[in-house]
Amino acid sequence: MPQTTLHEEERLKALNSLNILDTEKEKEYDELTVLASFICDTPVAFISLVDRDRQWFKSKIGLKEQETKRSDSFCTHAIKNPNGIYEIEDTTKHELFKDNVFVTEKGVKFYAGAPLVHESGFVLGTICVVDFEPRKLNERQKIALQNLSNQVVKLLELRAKNKNLREVQKNLREKNEQLKNFAGVVSHDMKMPLSNIIVTIDILKAKYKKILDEAGFEYLNNLKQSAFKMSDYITNILMHYKSDEITESEYREEVEVKELIEDIIELLDVNDNCDINMPKENKFIKCNKTALEQILLNLIGNSIKYNDKEKIVVDIELEESDEYYFFSVKDNGMGIPKDKQKDIFKLFSTIAERDRRGQKGNGIGLSTVRKLIHNLGGKIKVDSEVGVYTNITFSIEK
Repeated sequence: MPQTTLHEEERLKALNSLNILDTEKEKEYDELTVLASFICDTPVAFISLVDRDRQWFKSKIGLKEQETKRSDSFCTHAIKNPNGIYEIEDTTKHELFKDNVFVTEKGVKFYAGAPLVHESGFVLGTICVVDFEPRKLNERQKIALQNLSNQVVKLLELRAKNKNLREVQKNLREKNEQLKNFAGVVSHDMKMPLSNIIVTIDILKAKYKKILDEAGFEYLNNLKQSAFKMSDYITNILMHYKSDEITESEYREEVEVKELIEDIIELLDVNDNCDINMPKENKFIKCNKTALEQILLNLIGNSIKYNDKEKIVVDIELEESDEYYFFSVKDNGMGIPKDKQKDIFKLFSTIAERDRRGQKGNGIGLSTVRKLIHNLGGKIKVDSEVGVYTNITFSIEK
């Protein structure tokens, strides 16, 4: 029968939690095994993990077997001593081992094993050295072997944590994909009824304009405004979840910056009461055009919406280094209080009570902007003074 330890089931549970048994060779473990053999000057060294009925070798040198019976194992005795090296100087004179198959058939005459003590306190196995002549480790060799066992345990625990982290990341990606798909379906399903509501409101206003009084028209206008607001909210949510998809592509295209900004100005339907000053130099840059367009559309749009001046002024600048493009969008608008500036890029965070038209924001746009910029390898920051200006600067990696 194999020798077992106190709390054997808990020990096996700790071992199995690492998901290490029967895995492929790994260079990091092999390097420690070679080092153990070199330091202790032995022809055989291995990292042994003691399972219920077997010992399995994660790494080995000078040994053909991948696993052996636990009942024949030296290590099953070594794991009962978690506090030091288990050493047998001459196996042929040891009561426990003189008739062991490895002694009588393989000629093993020396064994020394350092326990692999898991963070739970249980011993999983050993890193050990074997020789075919009787011998004894000196103190420096024992210390080195113990230090190597500590490194093996760290590798085992790090491997398990990395595996768990990969599982968490995989689950998060799956959940995010489900959420993105859900957002897309909901957005599509909700936008059509909203469009019908808006069209129906216009039909009602036209058909019953002789019957409706001023209050009736006001009700319908409020209803239409709410429908537009809901539609805008849905669009922004969908864009937020699509931002990863937008930046996933490695494709870069040449973009004429001034032309891109002019297209955005046209899209925003900017009035005469707004001056948008382009970068002094019209540069051609290579970038993810769709992502950059979405970023600038949001920032320029905010500079116009959240502006309380009679004459809106927006200054756009562009500089570059060997590694990055640097943009800035500065306006003469409402400004952002110092204590609120750190929150403006959080999802659903709204700072201003109302925009220029009296509408309340939804706190999605700047969060999406930050996400796009982060995915493009850049950073974004804000500098602002209440009632004077807001300057948002961002970088994107070339």
